[in-house]
Amino acid sequence: MSTFQAPKGTYDLLPPSSATYLAVRDAISAPLKNSGYGYVETPGFENVELFARGVGESTDIVTKEMYAFETKGGDKLALRPEGTASVLRAALEANLHKAGNLPVKLWYSGSYYRYERPQKGRYRHFSQVGAEAIGAEDPALDAELIILADQAYRSLGLRNFRILLNSLGDKECRPVYRAALQDFLRALDLDEETLRRAEINPLRVLDDKRADVQKQLADAPLMPDYLCEACKAYHKEVRELLDAAGVVYEDDAKLVRGLDYYTRTTFEFVHDGLGSQSAVGGGGRYDGLSEMIGGPSLPSVGWALGVDRTVLALEAEGVDLELPATTSVFAVPLGEEARRVLFGKVVELRKAGIATDFSYGGKGLKGAMKNANRSGARFTLVAGERDLADGVVQLKDMESGEQGPVALDAILETLKAKLG
Repeated sequence: MSTFQAPKGTYDLLPPSSATYLAVRDAISAPLKNSGYGYVETPGFENVELFARGVGESTDIVTKEMYAFETKGGDKLALRPEGTASVLRAALEANLHKAGNLPVKLWYSGSYYRYERPQKGRYRHFSQVGAEAIGAEDPALDAELIILADQAYRSLGLRNFRILLNSLGDKECRPVYRAALQDFLRALDLDEETLRRAEINPLRVLDDKRADVQKQLADAPLMPDYLCEACKAYHKEVRELLDAAGVVYEDDAKLVRGLDYYTRTTFEFVHDGLGSQSAVGGGGRYDGLSEMIGGPSLPSVGWALGVDRTVLALEAEGVDLELPATTSVFAVPLGEEARRVLFGKVVELRKAGIATDFSYGGKGLKGAMKNANRSGARFTLVAGERDLADGVVQLKDMESGEQGPVALDAILETLKAKLG
């Protein structure tokens, strides 16, 4: 055992469970790749001001959870706590919005970091797959992203999740609602920290998970009652497009996200089998974020889905993914000449796209066959001096136990036929 352990609140992904995480990432990204989204990758850390401006200085993420530090050169940086601000910064820096083909549609995958109290489903290091459509104000884009996330989850076999949907209004109607909500909150028996938050961003109070706060919010004014006609029409079209696509959702007038940049459409995917950490993903429209970080007006929409949370949701539903075999063929040489010949065949099979492993370390037949069993290989190739003298290897079907000789120059074609 090492002297060191993974930092508190983090985890290591190791085989065989890591294969499930890779499968989840692939399933979430597959619909995006099929819908015009290109891959983007950003640094694991950014200028701390990017998140302070974009995510919001009143959010828990910025005030309590962000890993911020100063470099030896005096730069103030932060490990990325979320992906949207970084992706938008990268698109602006590369002038992707000036190419004349809006929206710019991007997807990403990576690790993110927040200093939180570790618990199941909530870690200080977590993995997400995200998607952003930058530079267009269109209800069809909002609907598209919700549909693609729904499609991704269903392709994994998940069924017991719900989609919560709301509109947070825009710069025309949100201030009116904000004032009404602040008036309501000032009359409640709230602690000093919550009252301070209510003055900075009262919508964040609606997201407070404490039971005593939620009880007092029972009669709070709701955003849908304050939407302007433009926002009502926009939200109506999003809902109609989802209905037409057969996507089931629930209207949730109190739904707000944990980031300050959201406007109009906001949504969350929740799974009731995960207890208090029920959100597996979410997102919404952020029409003013580009201007907040010094860019031009670029109305945009996006989401991030938690890989960790999705794996927990699969476990809660008892869904076992069909994972591709990591090894189809395992080669076992008996003797130095067999080692040289079979290693050459292993290289040949790999070049042909057949997942092949080799018995390393000069193990005997019994130990090598144990390794072959552990690898999950469908076939083994075994060769000793007598086999090579006859120009063959022994091919064993690990499922049926059948074994027989195959000519050295026919190994590739034989395995192609047997593996389909």
